[in-house]
Amino acid sequence: MTKVKRKQGYKRGHSVAFLVGFEDDHAVLWQVFTHAVKLHLTLKVGGKRTDQRVLYNFHESVVDALRPMLKEGVRSIVVTSPKKTTYATDFLDHVQKHHAYLIQSKRPNMATFAELIGSADQPHGVAELVKTKEFRKLIAETTSEEADHIVNALEKYLYSINSKSVVLFSLKEIEDMVYDRERHNDLTEYLMLTDKYLADSEDKNRIHRLLQISKNRKVKTRIVNAETPAGKRVSQFGGIFFFTMPTK
Repeated sequence: MTKVKRKQGYKRGHSVAFLVGFEDDHAVLWQVFTHAVKLHLTLKVGGKRTDQRVLYNFHESVVDALRPMLKEGVRSIVVTSPKKTTYATDFLDHVQKHHAYLIQSKRPNMATFAELIGSADQPHGVAELVKTKEFRKLIAETTSEEADHIVNALEKYLYSINSKSVVLFSLKEIEDMVYDRERHNDLTEYLMLTDKYLADSEDKNRIHRLLQISKNRKVKTRIVNAETPAGKRVSQFGGIFFFTMPTK
């Protein structure tokens, strides 16, 4: 997962989570890919942490920075802070108190948070952190939980009577829907596939094009481990599916 200089043929892989490293006077947001970690943004506290208004505004700025990224479909978030500090816990308390919809919703657009002790301030520290078994375990757990919510929503809508709901399992039908469909502002759209489906595809460029255009058109895309419970259920559907649900 460590970041390296881009070379010909180098790929970051797909995005799996966000990492937020809290420090005394700032927070650093990182995008975690399967093969790399990319710096996204640094946010300053803007005053003393003992000032509750300053701390509130700081935490809100972190949520605001996460919000557009969450809309892209990756909703697993690992928060860290150095030993003997409560910065990460303070942020999670803020989310629970002021943004409970992010963690309490049973809809697939909920976010999954996990906490880890350590510094995610500098690239070398992040590189070491993402190598640890604890971090990898957290990522596996949060991404699996996130995928479970999406698959559960799919199964719910498979048996619901809703004229606006669409469920597709054919790659060609999904491509036609994503490339040619009319925009529906009242629908939330999801595309999920397993890593095995992608790896076994005879035309990976075709899949990557679908993923990129889906992302550009605000379709929430997820690639899941085929060995997880959610991945096994997706495999039963053929390894890929697309579905829509009403936006509430």
